[in-house]
Amino acid sequence: MLITGKQMLDIARKNKFSVPAFNAGSGQLLTSVMETAERLNAPFIMAIHPDELAFLKDSFISQVIYEANHSKIPICIHLDHGANMQQVAHAIQLGFTSVMIDSSHQPFEENIRITKEVVKLAHSVGVSVEAELGTIGDTGSSVEGGASEIIYTDPLKAKEFVEETQIDSLAVAIGTSHGIYPKHLVPKLRLDILKEIYKLVAIPLVLHGGSSNADDELAASLDLGIAKINISSDIKICFANKLREMLNGGNNEIREPNVLFPPCMRETQRVAEQKIKLFKADNKASLYYR
Repeated sequence: MLITGKQMLDIARKNKFSVPAFNAGSGQLLTSVMETAERLNAPFIMAIHPDELAFLKDSFISQVIYEANHSKIPICIHLDHGANMQQVAHAIQLGFTSVMIDSSHQPFEENIRITKEVVKLAHSVGVSVEAELGTIGDTGSSVEGGASEIIYTDPLKAKEFVEETQIDSLAVAIGTSHGIYPKHLVPKLRLDILKEIYKLVAIPLVLHGGSSNADDELAASLDLGIAKINISSDIKICFANKLREMLNGGNNEIREPNVLFPPCMRETQRVAEQKIKLFKADNKASLYYR
C-alpha cells in the first residue's frame, strides 16, 4: 500500500513509534527490507538519495511502486536529501510520495524561502515534504554526506521554521552523523534539545544518521516526537561484509547472483528486523487501516 510521508508519520508520532527509512540502494536491499517489514507487519519508508537514484536509474522507481502497490503493509517512497528544486520535481514526476529538500547549509531565511517553494509545488500534487534545520555530521563513509561541524537545531528557530514553511516533517540535528562512526568517536545525542523542540513543534520529527548510534538513545527519542529514523550504513555494511566473506572464501565457482546474494540479504534482514523492533514499528501496519 503506497502512502504519503505525512500519512505515514502522523500516525507514528501519535502512537509513539518510529518508521524506519531504509536507504535501500539496490534491488537486493529493497527485497531484503520489504520481506522483513512484511514478516513483521511493519510500515517502512524506502528512502533514495539522488546519487543512489542516478545509479539505479529512473526505471527502478517503477519497481518500487509495483512492489508497494502489491503489498499489504504501508510503504512510502521518499527522496532523501534533495538538493534543489530540479531534483525534487524529478522525484515527484517519477512517483515519489515524499520528498526532502535539504537547504540546511543555507542561511536561515534562505532555507525558509527555498523550502516554501518546494512545499508549494509538492503539496499541490499531494506529496509530503521534509526539511532540515541545523546540520547533520559526516563520518566520511556515506552517500548522504553532511557537515564537518554539527550545528544543533535551535528549538525556537525550529518552531518559526515549521510555521513559516508548513512542512510535514522536520529533520533535527541533535548530534548524529551520516555513516558509521570511527572507533574513537562515541556519539551522544542531545535529548535535552530534542525535548525542547518536541514541546514547541507539533509535526513529526526526523532523525538522520541513525546508524551505529546507541540503542537506548534511539529508543528514548521515540517519546520525544521522532517518528522517522534514517538507516543506511547499517544495512549496507552487513551486506558488504558478507559479500566480502563469500568472495574471499576460496570458491571461485560462486558467480550466480541467486547464489551469491541471498546470504548477504539474510544479513541485511537480520539488521532490518533489529531496527524495526527497536523503533517499535513491528505490528503497527494495522494502524493505517483504521
